[in-house]
Amino acid sequence: MTPTRKVLVAEDSSVIINLTKNVLMFENYHITAVKNGKQVLEKLSNEDFDLILMDINMPLMDGIECTTAIRALPDQKKSKIPIVAITGNYKNYTMDDFKKAGLNDYVQKPLDYDLLLATVKKYLS
Repeated sequence: MTPTRKVLVAEDSSVIINLTKNVLMFENYHITAVKNGKQVLEKLSNEDFDLILMDINMPLMDGIECTTAIRALPDQKKSKIPIVAITGNYKNYTMDDFKKAGLNDYVQKPLDYDLLLATVKKYLS
């Protein structure tokens, strides 16, 4: 039996958090949710995760700033974790912008949960 994969969801919308949790928990992923980039860094300092779903527009620290901070962490395992952007502002960014920030992929809002699940599976299989 494979170990449960841990996904950190960074999203300031409770509705999106709950829908995402329901979709991913159905696949037996363990979900932890936080509301901003600062909380992501706090969680990462105490726990290991297999993937981060990162909203780009969050209060306190946005997803780009947070991803840049994660990629600069001295812990190689944590600095290399796959990070998938969740954004409604994808037109403001190119895939190159996301790659430069250290993001592995993105899923646009409104979320297509089949695509979200397929993207998560791509990085966790």
